[in-house]
Amino acid sequence: MGSVIVIGGGPTGLWTAAELRLRGVDVTVVEQLPEPSPYTKGFTIQPRTMEVWASRGIAERFVEQGRRIPSGHFGLLEQRMDFSGLDTPYPYTLMLPQPRVEQLLEEYALQLGADIRRGHTFTGLEEKPHSVVAHVRGPQGAYALEADFLVGCDGTRSAVREGAGIGLSGTESTWYGWLADIALDDPPEQVPYSHVNARGTLMVVPMSPGVYRVGGLDLEDRSAEWDGYTVEELSAKTAAVAGTDFGLRDPLWVSRSGNAAKLADHYRKGRVLLAGDAAHRHLPAGGVGLNVGIQDAWNLGWKLAATLQGRAPAGLLDTYERERRPVGVELLEVTNAQSVLMTAWTPEGRDLRSVLGNAVARQPAFSRYLAETVSALSVAYPPDTPDAHPLVGHRAPDLRFSQGASLFALLRPGQHVLLDLTGGKVAQSMERATPGRHFGVWYADSLAEERADWKDVRAVLVRPDGHVAWASGETGDERLADAAATALAAAGR
Repeated sequence: MGSVIVIGGGPTGLWTAAELRLRGVDVTVVEQLPEPSPYTKGFTIQPRTMEVWASRGIAERFVEQGRRIPSGHFGLLEQRMDFSGLDTPYPYTLMLPQPRVEQLLEEYALQLGADIRRGHTFTGLEEKPHSVVAHVRGPQGAYALEADFLVGCDGTRSAVREGAGIGLSGTESTWYGWLADIALDDPPEQVPYSHVNARGTLMVVPMSPGVYRVGGLDLEDRSAEWDGYTVEELSAKTAAVAGTDFGLRDPLWVSRSGNAAKLADHYRKGRVLLAGDAAHRHLPAGGVGLNVGIQDAWNLGWKLAATLQGRAPAGLLDTYERERRPVGVELLEVTNAQSVLMTAWTPEGRDLRSVLGNAVARQPAFSRYLAETVSALSVAYPPDTPDAHPLVGHRAPDLRFSQGASLFALLRPGQHVLLDLTGGKVAQSMERATPGRHFGVWYADSLAEERADWKDVRAVLVRPDGHVAWASGETGDERLADAAATALAAAGR
């Protein structure tokens, strides 16, 4: 069934492992931390990530433990994007500390049979003609792992990326932001709280009872050298923007990051692939980093499994870079744009913030555009042919069918789903043409709701990652059935 080594046991690595194990691939996850980190690097789960988990039947595990926020900020504009009208079952951002996210993902990956080795450090790799070897140092000494492929999910300083000789191109940091998980004796009346002025920016978000995530940027702090902040320094940075330090005390964790924007030159080199922060480094603005990593793994998992199991059409694995690297380019654009907004304190910059803030507040279409961009609901992949149906490459929403099923539920086994919206005519024609052949999963039904862009569609093939692989409005049942069978064959089904 094939084998894969995953380096890095954070959210991206754990989801990569889970997607591969769902399809029977042998997976070993190598994670250098002996225990999960108690510190929260990220805590915002975007709607598209919730859809990813819903398509595997585990979304409620996260919803039950998170806090729903029906809005989001863009560049710390005072006017927040409205998520409540988004076309998704999850029209909100879910606030859930990363340690809990990782715990839930690890439980799921272990449930599926992943081999997770904590306290083991990746030290190098060696690629062979038909396999790749990872050198690892564990508690009992050094050893080697050999597999068909290796996936680097080991963060912005990726040793896998360096070992594979993949470059990281972009811009260096010109300023630095800070984060502290800390107690506040006098927190803001309304949280989440954000403020911007000539000294910098500030954000306050509740994390757990008595603990808040306080962070921002100090426009006077531009040195790359850093040896930590004292409570007095954190107090001064907070008061400089907010006029008060909110009675901060007893920091649990303090971090610092810059506005460097870099992208891996390639997401694949031979038998080595990159996902998550190993492939892209950016300002942690808008709560997108963890989410893009999950979505990288979502795109990669089914393609890598199909390749290993001999079901993939030629070149399928190469589409991982072709589809996801442009998403990385857009990620840097969106975070760089927010970087400018958060540091724009010239008269011109203040006018820019005012114009965009008014647009967010007064133009629902603009607010929706930003919300769909940040949440990744707008991500679409280019079709292979110019004459493809307009839906091809786009995300399929959680369609509801007249018989009561939903698309996300049908996607749970991790297979392609052929939607026969003719009431069963396509399925019957396919069965008559090739009796007994297994075409994959298909569902004969009609939509329970009207959708303008799906109005004339009669059959659709949805990929395991929820994007449309093929669609047709062909009116002839036999021709439609032939086209559906061709689409399934092209998908390796």
